[in-house]
Order: sequence, then structure tokens, then C-alpha cells
Amino acid sequence: MTDLAGGRLRLDHPAERVARLTIANPAKRNALDHAILDAIAEVVPALEARCLLLTGSDGMFSAGYDIGDIPAEVFAQEAERLVAHPFSGAIAALNAYPYPTVAVLNGHAIGGGLEVAVSCDLRLAADGIQLGMPPAKLGLVYSHTGLQRFIEVVGAPRTREMFLVGRRVNAQAAERWGLVNQVFAPERLEAEALALATEIAGNAPLALQGNKRLIAELLAADHARDPEVERELVEIRRACFESEDFSEGVRAFAEKRAPHWQGR
Repeated sequence: MTDLAGGRLRLDHPAERVARLTIANPAKRNALDHAILDAIAEVVPALEARCLLLTGSDGMFSAGYDIGDIPAEVFAQEAERLVAHPFSGAIAALNAYPYPTVAVLNGHAIGGGLEVAVSCDLRLAADGIQLGMPPAKLGLVYSHTGLQRFIEVVGAPRTREMFLVGRRVNAQAAERWGLVNQVFAPERLEAEALALATEIAGNAPLALQGNKRLIAELLAADHARDPEVERELVEIRRACFESEDFSEGVRAFAEKRAPHWQGR
């Protein structure tokens, strides 16, 4: 076992050619901070395992990005710098990993924690957990690249439901949607995940690499965008960070109250 990010991320190798990263920030429901995300971005490219498991400790996958110690006004003013960049590095590392990645959702996966899970090739979930994306309840316009990942996994109708309604869904619904591949009883999840990882790691390495790359390239080709449209989508998100509603959403979250939207 190797401790990373001050012990808030752990790396071990539970089987031959299998690596496992465990988010271990239980005091904050395994919320992701800069150190954890930077450690994922740094360690994943250095791994040589033929299957990578990503899970959480203490019965929780991840409650999302950790804004608990950031003053609401500071977060609202600097949200793009505080959130977007560290997530981009971690997710890019998972996307670029040449072998299959499996998110093992042993507990709730919310917000940025769920996006990290969706960035993995496969997802297994414990029965009884919940998954959700709360941007609509925070006044946040999500990144178009993040939304694209959800569209690829669950399709446009379910992505609209997740991001426009903002309710959480249980593991059984997530399996029906295709958001997770399989659901297991909590006490079986770790063993089932390890069995799957061992099976994957025993497959032909060139086939694993080649098929993963081909799937990624085929999906990318389907969603090529005009550069002007790309700039427009980035601007929509940037403008959100400067809106009064986003500042109000963050304050309301910190104060545990209902937000008062102004539409500006």
C-alpha cells in the first residue's frame, strides 16, 4: 500500500497486473480536493497494470469536490480555477490510461465524484447507493466535455434528467440507465470487482489497448464540433461563474438553505 495526497489517496496491487486507487478522505465523505485530484493525474500515467480499479474507503465513493473549507465568496469568485483545472488533469489521465479502468462504487457518487466514475470504462455499484449530479441546484453550468461523457454513457434523455432535474438515482435505476454496468450486494462488491479486474487483466494486452483506443476514437469522431461552437460552449460556462445565481447557489449550499434565484 502506497499513501498519496497525504494519505487521502491509496495505491495498492490486489492481484497480478491489477492496480487499485482508493479515495480515503472519510472525514469529508471522500470529497475530492486538489491534492487528491493532482495525485490521480500524476500516478495514473505511471501505472503499468492491465486493469485499474478506482474506489472509495469507509462505505463512500465520493461526495464530489471539497468546498467545505473554502469561503463561499472565494469559491464563487474563483470556481473555475479551484475546480475545473484539477478535475481536467485527473479525468484526462483516466481517459488516456491505455488499459481498462473500473470504478467500484462502494457508496454514494455525487457531482464531481460521479464524473470521475463516468470517466472510467466500466462501473460496478453496491446496492443501496445513490448517484447524482447537482449543478442545477448550485446554479452551475457544467463543462460541455463533462456533459458529453454522460451523453455517451446514458444518452441525451437521461443526461437531461440528471442535469435539469438534479435528483439522485439509486443503483438499480442507474443499472437500467446504463450508468453502472452491474449492481452487487455491498458485501460482495469488492470480491466481484477484483474478480472482474483479474479477468480483464488476463486478456490479451494488445486487444485491450486497441479496442479501448478504437472505441474512444469512434466516439470522438461522432461528436466533432466546429471551433466556433466550441468557443461558444466554453463561454457559456465561463459566464456562469460570473453570474449572481452561481454566487447565490454556492452561498446557499454553504448555509444549508434553499437558494433564491434571480436569473442573472
